[in-house]
Amino acid sequence: MFLHFLLGICSEYKTKTLPLQTKETKNKNQRTMAKKEVRCDGTYLISADKTENPKLYARMLTDGRESLYLEYYLGYSLVYNEAKDKNVTKVERRKEPLSLYLWTAPRTPLERQQNKETLELAKKIRYERQQELLEKGEGYRLKKDRQIDFIEYFQDYIDGYTKKDIRMMIIALNRFKDFLKDTPEYTKYLKGIKPEQIDKDMMVAFTEYLQSRSVGEGARSIYQRFKKVIHYAIEHDVMTKDPCKGVVIKIDENILRKEVLSQEEIKNLIATHYDNENPNIRRAFIMSLYCGLRFCDVKDLTFANVDYSNKLLKFEQNKTKGHSASSGVIIPLNDGILSLIGQPKEGEGKDTPIFPLPSHTMCLKALRRWVKRAGIDKHITWHCARHSFAVNILNNGANIKTVASLLGHSGLKHTEKYTRAIDKLKEDAINSLPELIL
Repeated sequence: MFLHFLLGICSEYKTKTLPLQTKETKNKNQRTMAKKEVRCDGTYLISADKTENPKLYARMLTDGRESLYLEYYLGYSLVYNEAKDKNVTKVERRKEPLSLYLWTAPRTPLERQQNKETLELAKKIRYERQQELLEKGEGYRLKKDRQIDFIEYFQDYIDGYTKKDIRMMIIALNRFKDFLKDTPEYTKYLKGIKPEQIDKDMMVAFTEYLQSRSVGEGARSIYQRFKKVIHYAIEHDVMTKDPCKGVVIKIDENILRKEVLSQEEIKNLIATHYDNENPNIRRAFIMSLYCGLRFCDVKDLTFANVDYSNKLLKFEQNKTKGHSASSGVIIPLNDGILSLIGQPKEGEGKDTPIFPLPSHTMCLKALRRWVKRAGIDKHITWHCARHSFAVNILNNGANIKTVASLLGHSGLKHTEKYTRAIDKLKEDAINSLPELIL
């Protein structure tokens, strides 16, 4: 009876402790899965090099193990999509189970050693398979008969793009098409260019083209979006090599590359009117010239941002809102700017926009007509208003720390480029004098 009593206690102990062990193991497995970036189908990539073919994968099993397998990339084929009414690319892949298994959360030295040896064996098999593919002329190389057009692939990427910088993605594609059209060496690709035809030499020429067409950070920003698509294509085995590797656009952050409107040009602009003028665009741009506001900030201004009694404009910058202590900006307002802002109309609340503006594109088109009508021969964008504000008040003797505060800069690093712009203006003024001959 005593023996039965002991067995009963042991049985009860096991019953109580097993669930705790299972829960602990489950939590450990979950932590492990999170580190391994497990996909929704319970698989994760082991191969470190994205160009490997085949790649080594693992599939999570319910028994606490992982089944290893190889996935072969066999190229793309064109398939007609009825919904899109056009040909789309279809990936061709093949899987090979290895009948090798890893412990998901090894608990003993023996299990950890087993994992190490199994993984080494799987990697060795993967390498052997890769060599076999290379010998057969398959794998890394894209199929010779494929007719994948990189331009179409880029457009498909944009069609499915949901982030806020989609406008820049579209510009990047258009710039690349312009580059092909304007560069005699590459005009042959206008009717179609395969991913493997994009090489490093082309990217060097493309970056030079961007720098000749776009000013400063604009060129780099466009190139960054282009590279984003290139890297996406590599990740999805559309391309095997990165043609952008080592090709960069270097920019001196301290050099102001945007055009600046002088005080005389600003006066001239304010005195100028043009056909079908939008008064809200006019008021908003003048506001930006006198307060150094970005387009996104002036567009979002409401009457609630205006402290009429203390003559102050208070708002948070969209660019740094939520991740910078300097996102809040306070700008003193004079009577002229307050008159420009005005008061809410009858029936309007404080949350009513001060400047009801159309799209950024429409505003830029109107601005170009306005600048041209004023006879100003400069490439003026909305952001030029912010630069003009900084340069002009510095030129009039304002302290650099004051300017940094008005612009909402967290430090002086970004403001210093405006002082250098003033030095450049002084240098240009001296150089404009007639040559002195003694």
